[in-house]
Amino acid sequence: MSSLKRVFSAVALLAMVGLFGGMSASAAPVNLGEAKCDNCHKSEDAVWKKTKHATSFKEIHRKPAVKDIIAAAGGDANMRRNAVCTTCHYTMVSATPGAAPTAGSGTSCEGCHGPSSDWLAIHNNDKMPKAERVEKTVAAGMIRPEMLYDIAQNCLGCHELARPGIAPETFAKMIDAGHPAGTDFELVSWLEGSVRHRFYPPDVTQNKEMTDAEKSRMFIIGHTGALVRATEATGKVKNAKYEETLKKVDAGARAALDAIKGQVPEAAAVLAQPTDDNARKLVAAIANKDLTPQVGKLLPPKTAFK
Repeated sequence: MSSLKRVFSAVALLAMVGLFGGMSASAAPVNLGEAKCDNCHKSEDAVWKKTKHATSFKEIHRKPAVKDIIAAAGGDANMRRNAVCTTCHYTMVSATPGAAPTAGSGTSCEGCHGPSSDWLAIHNNDKMPKAERVEKTVAAGMIRPEMLYDIAQNCLGCHELARPGIAPETFAKMIDAGHPAGTDFELVSWLEGSVRHRFYPPDVTQNKEMTDAEKSRMFIIGHTGALVRATEATGKVKNAKYEETLKKVDAGARAALDAIKGQVPEAAAVLAQPTDDNARKLVAAIANKDLTPQVGKLLPPKTAFK
């Protein structure tokens, strides 16, 4: 099972039973909170604190439609305790083993990189060779920055409103109550926008922008993940607004993959069968390619960055 699927399986279980802490080491991993990351990743944390992922913690529960959406979702009337809402909007933290989980922040480090209880100690072990640390943290559920397809799928789990573990009929009711039917999510415009935190060696003081070649690959990876998710979700949520959103996602993704299928045969395979397996083969095939000549005109301008 991939690290992403393992994380999603854990999220699904937690959302269904309403528990996010007090588990044994052999059970699903839990979030330890943003404070466990910011001591070492100060620059990244400073970026995060200015994003909607962080600031929405103080404001989203006050929006006019929230009461109706929560009523449609069912469960606790407090958004920060509602298992459906907390799946995407908050990081549910277990401060100490066995402690009841609480909404520690908005979507934070572990929302993207996976609950850290199983991998944080390995990640922090600077006496272990880096290659070994990378291998073991991934095996323990960490979604590393270079795992681009997994990052994309994790983003899409919320932004395409298709988080595992939440019943399709619940999504349909929430949309009718005023919840957005997904977002205008395109991976490059988001990862190069307000959430960009690329502080890589040799100069870790600079928040680096992607090169055009990197953007071209990320553009295809994002649309590939979106096509897989849209295909999986189509027909499951009986809601006209949601189905219309999925059609737009499907059309945008197919246009992107059509642009490269002449040069990358794996793209044609994804178009024919949008499966996770075919998607990963495509991502591997474009790992070192510059697809700017094919998709450069399709890339979002900086003015569209989120």
